[in-house]
Amino acid sequence: MKIRIKVVMVFALALHLVGGAQNVTGGILIQPYLQDAEPNSIKIMWETSVGEESIVEWGLTPKLGKKTKGIAYDINFSESRIHEVKLEGLKRFTEYYYRVKTGKIVSDIFQFKTPPFASDHESFKIVAMSDMQIDHNNPNKFSEVVNDGILQYLEKEFGGKLPNNLAMVMIPGDLVENGTKYYQWKDHFFNPAEKLFAEVPVYPVLGNHEKNSVFYFKYFSLPENGTPAYAEHWWFKDYGNTRIIGLNSNDGYNNSRDQYEWLQKLLDETAQNDEVDFVFAQLHHPHKSELWIPGEEDFTGKVVALLEAFTTKTGKPSIHFFGHTHGYSRGQSKDHKHLWINVASAGGAIDNWGEFEGRDYDEFTVTQDEYGFVMVEVDASQEDPKFTIKRISQGNEELERKNELRDSLVIYKNERKPGAPNVISPNNETVDFTGTTLKAGDFNSIFSNAFHAASHWQIAESNDFEKPIFDSWKQFENWYYKENRQKDDDLTDENTNRLKPNTTYYWRVRYRDQNLNWSDWSTTATFETN
Repeated sequence: MKIRIKVVMVFALALHLVGGAQNVTGGILIQPYLQDAEPNSIKIMWETSVGEESIVEWGLTPKLGKKTKGIAYDINFSESRIHEVKLEGLKRFTEYYYRVKTGKIVSDIFQFKTPPFASDHESFKIVAMSDMQIDHNNPNKFSEVVNDGILQYLEKEFGGKLPNNLAMVMIPGDLVENGTKYYQWKDHFFNPAEKLFAEVPVYPVLGNHEKNSVFYFKYFSLPENGTPAYAEHWWFKDYGNTRIIGLNSNDGYNNSRDQYEWLQKLLDETAQNDEVDFVFAQLHHPHKSELWIPGEEDFTGKVVALLEAFTTKTGKPSIHFFGHTHGYSRGQSKDHKHLWINVASAGGAIDNWGEFEGRDYDEFTVTQDEYGFVMVEVDASQEDPKFTIKRISQGNEELERKNELRDSLVIYKNERKPGAPNVISPNNETVDFTGTTLKAGDFNSIFSNAFHAASHWQIAESNDFEKPIFDSWKQFENWYYKENRQKDDDLTDENTNRLKPNTTYYWRVRYRDQNLNWSDWSTTATFETN
């Protein structure tokens, strides 16, 4: 009896495996995913094991009713085909239903929502994450970040349908461990995230692990508005009041004058575009990295300088999202309303504190060696546009976190300048040349929720401050190596370095709120040393 049961079970299992492959995949190797969404069009792609037919059935209800044909092309010198269909004539900011069809292979019905026009002033949300390349010691982490992280977080926080809760997914590189290995794209990237990518457009840029592979360019259909000779290496995409810019920071491209000049020209055009309130750029490599100095790249510093100058000139806040270092960091430029955000790790092995050479940089206020993703909530209000950054953490091997909010920041486009601080001491005094303590008054702002988030102190031998001999920028928090190095600093005083004796000095200070708004400089005070 046991033998017979065993035979039946084996036979049933065989049927399940054979039928399961047909039932689970239905000939679809990679489920439909969304690309290059516009207010009036969108691209839908999928991969099948066989078949040339590329059809999307779509409509405003689950009954569908419309049909659009596209193209199919080879992916790996086999019968497998990638299918790409562009739907056109869509209504802006509208929810649609769709399914894909290749011969007898038919997908489930999914949904998507078209972007708004900037003039609609519709608010929206973005997810940014990176470095989901597989860690063989923790191979399911990317699936956890997507399915237990992003999807559960959106459901809990906002309810309703996924396309109404999320506009796009930004990925600044390292989607797979080795981009030249065909199977990794299906098994390690698309399949774990299929529920997300089927209903929300995904926009990646190349990391070093993609190895500039032909698979990357076949699997994605990104905006072709970059330099023509470098199609899909750099590009931009507008969603409502925000311009998304994708860049390539890898060797062979990071020294390209074409890319730099293209970005400079794009930012010049963006400065004149009244419909763009914010600019979010993404590229793989950091300019500075607190967890892993060897991963830094000079090219990113040049990009940061362009974005800083753009933001200060136009008043349009900007961000550069990056990865490469496997942990979260959030920083900000000293003189500009520009954010530095490392959105890793969504799967790659964590760069733990102390594991590699690191450095406590002034720009960064928060660094965490944790898995997770970043939510960007864009408020497209015509009167007072702003965006909110939220780091949602999955913790690490030492401490698991379940969609825990670990960092948050709001940036307003409109200026919300705090009051200039009052100088207290030293003021027309004589102090010891070995050093003194600069003291200023309390922070003040007409905005009720503003608080004192940073101070910038300067001492010079001339009152034009062209060549400060002391320049100190301190922020209200500095989370480095699991501790806040700015704990208990109220930012209203600052100890100086050793000074020259028998010298007249000038000093001043300015205060910043948590939304990156600087006050004017204080009045200039003077003191002498003995």
